[in-house]
Amino acid sequence: MLDTKRLIELNDNLKFDIGYESTRLASKKYVMNMNKDIPIGIVGNTFKTVSHLDFFNGVEDAIKENRNSSELKDAIVRIHPAKNGAVIIADVTLPNVTTKVITDKHETTIAERFIITHGVDGSMSNQVYFGGIDRYCTNGQIGGEYDKIRRKNTSRFDMSNFIIELQKAKQDFYLHSKNLQDWANIKLDGVDVAEIIKNIVKSDRKAEKMSSLYYNEVANRGANVFSLYSAFTNYSSYADERNGFSLKNMGNDTESLSMWNREQEVSKWISSNEFKKLELVA
Repeated sequence: MLDTKRLIELNDNLKFDIGYESTRLASKKYVMNMNKDIPIGIVGNTFKTVSHLDFFNGVEDAIKENRNSSELKDAIVRIHPAKNGAVIIADVTLPNVTTKVITDKHETTIAERFIITHGVDGSMSNQVYFGGIDRYCTNGQIGGEYDKIRRKNTSRFDMSNFIIELQKAKQDFYLHSKNLQDWANIKLDGVDVAEIIKNIVKSDRKAEKMSSLYYNEVANRGANVFSLYSAFTNYSSYADERNGFSLKNMGNDTESLSMWNREQEVSKWISSNEFKKLELVA
C-alpha cells in the first residue's frame, strides 16, 4: 500500500490546471494557466502535456512503490520553479538510503537522489534522473545519459506510459554506488588529467578552472577518477567564489535552470568517450 503522505508537495500557485487557446498562427496555440486565465507559453498544435500536480504525483507514486517507509522517512525535497511556474525542477534526497565510497585517502557517504523535471510550456522535457548526494561536500550527483527516463511533450506523450517506463527503469542506487567505488579505485597518478579535462569540457577557460577543482579534490581524496567526478559535480552544485564558476545575477527564475543545465553537462561529460577511457586505466 502506498504511503499517502506526499513527499513532493507543490505550492498552491503551482497546482494550476492546463488549458489551450488558439493563436493567430494556425500551427501554434497558447498554453494557459487556467486558474489565473493567463498564457504561459506558445507551443505547436500537437503539443500535449499534463499538469504539474498530476505529473509529480504520478512520479512520486512510482518511486514509493520500490521503497519502504523507513527509506522514505526524512526525505529532503527542494522545489525549484522557473519561467513563471511553467517549469518545475524537484530535487529529492533520501538520507536514509546510503552507501560508502572509500579512496586510499578518504571516505564519504552517498545518499540516494532523484532529479525530476516537468515543463508545461514546451521548454522542458519530462525527465527523471537517478543519482546521489555526496555528504562530505554536499555535491549533487546524477548519472550518465542512460541513467534517466526522458519523454518530450508531444502528441504521443502519455502519462501512464511514462510511469510504466519509470517503474521498469533500473533504479538500483547500489549499482550507482558500486560505479562510484570503481572510479575511486582507478588511480590517475602520472596521468595528464588537465589534458583529459580539456578534451571533455571543450573549453580552455572552463578546463583551467576545472583542473583546479580536480587538484583540490586530489588533496582530499587522492588522484583517482572519483576525484575527477567530484570536481565535475562541484561545478554543477555551486556557482560562486567556492569554485570560480559564478553565474550572472539574473534572478532565481533563471538560476535554477542554469544549474540544471550544468547537471546535464556533467551527465554528458561522464558519458563521453574520453571519460569512459579512464575506466580502462590500470
